[in-house]
Formats: sequence, structure tokens, C-alpha cells
Amino acid sequence: MPTDCIPFRETNYFSDFICNYLDEKLELRPLYNRFPTLENFKAQIEEKERNYNHAYRKTLVDVIMKHYGDLSLSAATLTNVDLLRHDNTFTITTGHQLNLFTGPLYFLYKIISTINLTKQLKEEYPKYNFVPIYWMASEDHDFDEINYFNFKGKKVQWNSNQTGAVGHFETKGLHEVFDVISAEFGPGKNAEQLKEWFKQAYLNHTNLADATRYLANALFGKQGLVILDADDKDLKRLFIPQMKKELVKQTAFKTVSETNKTLEDLGLTIQVNPREINLFYIHEGLRERIVEVDGTYSVLETDITWSKDELLKHLEEYPERFSPNVIMRPLYQEVILPNLCYIGGGGEMIYWLQLKSNFEAQGVTFPMLLLRNSALVKTTKQAEKLKKLNISDKDLFLERSSFINKKVRKISNVDIDFSEQIKHLEQQFKDLHQLAEQTDKSFLGAVNAQEVKQIKGLKHLEKRLLKAQKRKLKDQIERCTDLQEQLFPNQSLQERNTNFSELYLEYGEDLIPKLMESLEPLKGEFVIITI
Repeated sequence: MPTDCIPFRETNYFSDFICNYLDEKLELRPLYNRFPTLENFKAQIEEKERNYNHAYRKTLVDVIMKHYGDLSLSAATLTNVDLLRHDNTFTITTGHQLNLFTGPLYFLYKIISTINLTKQLKEEYPKYNFVPIYWMASEDHDFDEINYFNFKGKKVQWNSNQTGAVGHFETKGLHEVFDVISAEFGPGKNAEQLKEWFKQAYLNHTNLADATRYLANALFGKQGLVILDADDKDLKRLFIPQMKKELVKQTAFKTVSETNKTLEDLGLTIQVNPREINLFYIHEGLRERIVEVDGTYSVLETDITWSKDELLKHLEEYPERFSPNVIMRPLYQEVILPNLCYIGGGGEMIYWLQLKSNFEAQGVTFPMLLLRNSALVKTTKQAEKLKKLNISDKDLFLERSSFINKKVRKISNVDIDFSEQIKHLEQQFKDLHQLAEQTDKSFLGAVNAQEVKQIKGLKHLEKRLLKAQKRKLKDQIERCTDLQEQLFPNQSLQERNTNFSELYLEYGEDLIPKLMESLEPLKGEFVIITI
């Protein structure tokens, strides 16, 4: 199974901010604790071991097992859950929204990165245990972001008017989606497995959190993945001290705002802005912000109000009704988990890098931050076609017009590159400049104007010739662009559009093992895989 790599910066699909982080640029150094290298994990383990409240382990394990219920668990998962009871066990965590049928392909890459890193760490640090955690974003409210997945260019969508935290959403209405995907997936062993997973997840579970847990366990249970839904009263009770501090002192607003100012001074784009209070109130379909005005606390768009003492009493009684937003959720995660490293996408990395000062103010160890694996998967048939058409892996990442122009220049039997002629013309005019300097400087302006005119004319001729060759080579160019479109749907990365079901139809139960074999979480490059 051949694999190739390309630096993230050279793909042109990742921001300068992320590429600068991967290059360990000095100006970003104050924003993180330790860069994710194998040797740096030693100090991270020691720091987390000192600062984590190991008494939380029992509650963590009890909640995880309670949520699994009667779900069938692999021996590997049961072993990992049990290991969480021990003080020498640490976690590697990734998080993701509850996308319908996993959503884009990078859902798999996040989890595989997490599982593979735990294996690598166990080899390097055998006296410790490392457990892969998938943190379900069950308290998220952006339903429009998760209610669909793409399949072969079609959008398969679940329509619902439910509101509040998406994990609580009832799965009603998904029978219609099942009918659609049954027709789309078609016949065959792999198609039947996909249908069975969808049916068991969404038609046999009553809410989206339970459905997602089932599906993630079905896909990765054999690899020992532990799935955590932190929308739980017992876990939130552990987070009460930090939530109190947020409500009364508005800690995150002050610390993150200061970091954001530093980022702006560096010319970097801000991913998230803090609120004065970074907690939501969730209850019976409601998920709204908590605000404070002149000592009175209230929930937006409702009549719910408290004094400070009433609010803190309510927090003690009903911690499950308080939900951290994007600023506070990472802190919640690191308080309740013995976690060493968070693995996420580019956007996640950026907002995590805004948060270190808030962790320091709360006395919580800031985790290492690792960009998840990214990959492009090609079939052997596609790889053969690319080779036949002389298209390199690097060519595939070009923007469409640049891709076409480069391809036309490659396959044309006419030389369309006028750079030599332009260079020759520039030399001629350089001689003319010297002649004008020696004879009559008043001619310099005329010489310059003529140089601009003639070079512009050559470039125009080059463009016309390129256009003519595009028409002449239309069939060959279409074959090239069709291949690029297959691998970069909608001229974007495959992993951001394609659902895993398309690849599963092709590769079946070999898909995940082959991906796990190819993805190295600490390698720091974009991977191209031929299966």
C-alpha cells in the first residue's frame, strides 16, 4: 500500500498560522505548553500527574460505563476503561460534533490519530498506560452543521425543528433518511454493513448522543476507543469550582481577551472571542447564554433570573444545567480527564492557542496540541490513471486554473512558455537603456514605454496560445480535471467533503486497518495513500 507525503504548507489548504505552529515559530511559543514531540511527553506526563485530581478517576469510569449501558464492548475498550482507574494512566483526546453518519472523512482521521498516538506512547513510556478518548460534542447547538453528510456529490440531510443541545435530539425522522441511504448505497456486502450500522445507530436509539456512541463504538471499539459524553451531572459537579470562578470573576473574558490582543498585534486572525460569561444554560430544549447586569444574572431570551447567591446555589443543585461554551469546554475537558494531548483540526488548534492564559488563571495544566492527520485516499485505478496522465501528487493540490495551465504546458507539442523570449527582450532593452544613457537621456521614457508594451504583447500572445491549446487538447484536459474533481470534490480537500461510506463501499472492513497503518500522528505532513 504505497504512501507519499507533502508538507502541510505546500498543500495551500492550511493557514499560515497553523503552518507557523508546525514550524515552531518563536512568536507562537508563549501560546502553548509543549510542542508535541515524543520526547516532550515525558515532562507533560510528570506535570499532569502532579496537577490532576486523581480522585476524579472513579467518577469518570462510573459515568463512562453508565453511558455505555448495554452496548456491546470489545475487550480492548473494557481494558482501557478499567485502566482509567489507575494513577499511571493518561488519556489522548480528540473531540468532534455529532455529525450524521460521522460527517466528513476527517472524523476517522481524528480518531485514528488518537489511537495510534496512544500506541506510540506506550512503546516509548512502557510504565504508563495511554487511553484514546473520543469526546462527543453532545452539548453543541449548531444543528445545521451536523444534520447531513455528502455521498457521491449528493447531500443526505436530516430535517428537524428540535432545539437545544444536539445530544438530546430525538432521532425521529431518520427513518426517511434510512430509506434514502438504502437506495444510494445499493446492494452488496459492504453496502449492507453500512445500512446495518445506520439502522442500529439511528433507528434503534432514541437520541443523537446514544446513536453516535453506538456508531463510533462499532467503527473503533476493536481498537480500544473510549467514548465520553461529558453532558452529565456527576462530571459537571467536578467542574463546579471552575464554573463558580467563571460566573463570579469572569476569568476567561479577561485572560482570553488579553491573549487575543497579543494575537492581533502579531497580525493573526482571531478564531473565537470570549463572552463576559462563557457558560450556557441548558434545560428541556433550551440552550441560551447566561449574562450578568448590575449583579443580576439571567438567561437570554427567557424570564429566568437569579441573584449571585441564588445562582451559585442553583449551580450546586443542578450542575448539569450549566454548559461550557467553546472557550470553557477545553478547560472542562482537562479538569475531568488525566489528559496529555488534544488532537484536532486547524480551526480547533487556533482557538486552543488562545486559551493557555485562562488555564493558568484556573491552575489547570494546558495540554499538548497536535494537528490531526490529514490524508488523500486514491484507489489503485486512480493512481494508474494519474501516472498515465503524468500528474504528480503535488499537481493535484493546485487550484483548478493553475492545474489546467500546467497540464496544457506539459502535454502540448508546442512550447507555450515565452519566458525565454521575454528574458531575451528584457536584455535587448537593457542595452537600449545603456545606449540612451550615453546619447540622449530624453529617450529613456520612450524606451521604457516600448519595453512595457512589447513585454505585455508577448505575455498576451502566450495567453492566446495557451487558450488555443486548451481547446485543441480539450479531451485530455477533461480527463485530468475529472480525476482531480474525484479526489478534490468541489475543489476542496477530500477529507472535508467525502463521507467514509464512499470508501467503505470500495474497501469494506479493510478500510480502517489500512488507514491506521498509514497515519503517523507525529509525522507532521499531509499523507497521500493508495489502497
